[in-house]
Amino acid sequence: MDYLKEYKSFVTSHYLSDGIRITVGIALPSIVLSYFNLLSAGIIVSVGAMCVSITDSPGPIHHRRNGMNACNVIIFVVSLLTGFIAPHPLLLGPFIFICCFVFSMIGVYGSRATSVGASALLVMVLNIDRKYEGLPIVINALYILAGGTWYTLLSLLLYSFRPYKLAQQALGDCIQSTADYLRIKAAFYDKEVDYNREYRRLLEQQVSIHEKQNLVRELLFKSRNIVRESTDAGRILVMQFLDIVDLFEAVMTSQYDYKTLQDAFGKTDILDRFHTIIIEIADALDETGIAVKSGTPIRTPKSMEEKINNLQQYFENFRDEHRTAENVEAFISLRHILENIKDIGERLLILGNYNNDKKKKTTVKTEELEYEKFVTHTDINSKLLKDNFTLKSNIFRHSLRVSIATLTGFIISQFFPFGHSYWILLTVIVILKPAYSLTKKRNYDRLIGTICGALLGLVLLYFVKSNDVLLAFMILFMIATYSFLRTRYLISIVFMTPYILLLFHFLAPHDFKSIFSDRLIDTVIGSVIAFLANAFILPAWEHEQVSDYMASTLEDNSRYFADVASLLSGKPVSLNDYKLSRKNAFVSLANLSDAFNRMLSEPKNKQKKVRELHQFVVSNHMLTSHIATLAYYANAMQVPAQEDYSSYTHIITSKLDNAKAVLLRQQRKTDISSFRESFATLNKKINELTEKRKEELNNGIMVSDTRKKLSAIKPVADQFNFINKIANDLEKLSTGLQ
Repeated sequence: MDYLKEYKSFVTSHYLSDGIRITVGIALPSIVLSYFNLLSAGIIVSVGAMCVSITDSPGPIHHRRNGMNACNVIIFVVSLLTGFIAPHPLLLGPFIFICCFVFSMIGVYGSRATSVGASALLVMVLNIDRKYEGLPIVINALYILAGGTWYTLLSLLLYSFRPYKLAQQALGDCIQSTADYLRIKAAFYDKEVDYNREYRRLLEQQVSIHEKQNLVRELLFKSRNIVRESTDAGRILVMQFLDIVDLFEAVMTSQYDYKTLQDAFGKTDILDRFHTIIIEIADALDETGIAVKSGTPIRTPKSMEEKINNLQQYFENFRDEHRTAENVEAFISLRHILENIKDIGERLLILGNYNNDKKKKTTVKTEELEYEKFVTHTDINSKLLKDNFTLKSNIFRHSLRVSIATLTGFIISQFFPFGHSYWILLTVIVILKPAYSLTKKRNYDRLIGTICGALLGLVLLYFVKSNDVLLAFMILFMIATYSFLRTRYLISIVFMTPYILLLFHFLAPHDFKSIFSDRLIDTVIGSVIAFLANAFILPAWEHEQVSDYMASTLEDNSRYFADVASLLSGKPVSLNDYKLSRKNAFVSLANLSDAFNRMLSEPKNKQKKVRELHQFVVSNHMLTSHIATLAYYANAMQVPAQEDYSSYTHIITSKLDNAKAVLLRQQRKTDISSFRESFATLNKKINELTEKRKEELNNGIMVSDTRKKLSAIKPVADQFNFINKIANDLEKLSTGLQ
């Protein structure tokens, strides 16, 4: 691991920026009010700020503003209601159940609505033990509202100073994630590569790239001042994002028969040279991502172009020395890999030019895309909520699960009262997620993180006696907590626990041991409740819904392939339609991969047909990669249109449609019997050209028209053959998965 690069990446990321902003927003009210001997009021204000900070996740500013404003209203109302109901346990139980259900159900409106619901539940739980009466209840709610309002104003003010910073940081993360994907692809050129392991890593990285690309789309395409090209900065960000998506497609095109390449060239150094240059390009992409995040000039290595040219020269000399009639096909594949590397290198240089070329800033034009089609929209309407009031809805089942589990935790806390029993409820609410695998991981992270963090807090309190030093540590722990909260939950909890322990140490220095034991005991109890609820209360297993992901992937890949095939045939396809179908194919593949990875974390008896499903996921990844390769030939090489492409396209899309119909238990609709001879005709033509070329090589003829024709047609024909074979495999796998 390059620790210097990891450090630079972290300090320039929006995660650290978020951590510092949230820490300041939460800590400052308490610090300021404590100066006026109003520490207790300051802590309540900080609670309000903390609740609103949960909803301030990265996204378009108007979404963030609306989410924070809605959160302010809701936490004020919930804190009022909780204050009036808290003294009455018989009313409090049903109130907790209803709140948990309602504020979990609003998750149907998206992730930000889920965050608002989580904030409402947090403020409810934190107010359960506050036994106020009359006016103090209202004052407490007003303090919470003041804290939320303060944080909202702080966040909006910081945004007004740097409106493009978050988009830059998210784009930089997206570029770095693409670099990691390219680095994984480079591993296929190693002699001792584990193909299964690397494919699993590719699928996992595909999910990460999808998440980061989706965030950038939200930030750019839902921001009117950016898509309307009102500033150079906005135009450059849009163009860089469009280029990085194109670059990712180019990276996906590197889908070849690596075993055949190893058989042909494994005893030489040519594949090692390819591996080295790919790693260097990935490293340069990393540096580009860090530069974009920090807003500094992009320093693409000047030697990159020279190294690629040197590799091309070496390849040509190597080919002239080692080319035979037997390895001519392998050399054709290797040459196209080299062209792909050159294409990626050129795109890398273009990314740098947007920031470095002052003249280009004022002349760059964004492409005519219908940006609204590239982002998802969730309308806030009652119909969506009503449609999810069924046990078939995962959100509905999750809401019931949270309500029952939290009520159970509340009842246990009443029979076995601890000093801070609300931690039980808080643990249940934080851990329980709609997916079993996510809850399982959160449960593990919460337990291990709490134990490690508690030990860290004990060590600090034992050795450090200065309150000023402890306060400095607490601030650092807060920053770390909120910096890692959305990415590495275990690390976040490791720092959150000593931060909370230090906070209670300042508030009640003589009661530390009981706070320490309460924290551990309540966390264990809450984790056990969450684990049991996750496994036995209306569980949602991935095998119950994975068919929808599979069908969606087949449909989107089919549409992507049809658009690419139309380009090859010379038929007009709008840029908007092509990029939209490509985006949908990538997103569907990532969703399917994510669902499969979640299934692997479930109990063994709930993992249905895992081997076949793994083959299905890998086959779809290969299918998307081969379609991307075909798109590269259509866009970069300008392959001449041929009439036969329409028949190949019909065969492949029909097989994919049939596979989808099988998964959805529908009747197969397409008959392809009349087109079955098309591929035989194409392959016969390619074989004739190949044999002719081999004969020329045996006769010492290095350059000929046959060579040019074979180089132009064979790569495209190979991709159609690969795609056809994969479509055939997917059709069979779909039948076996039913």
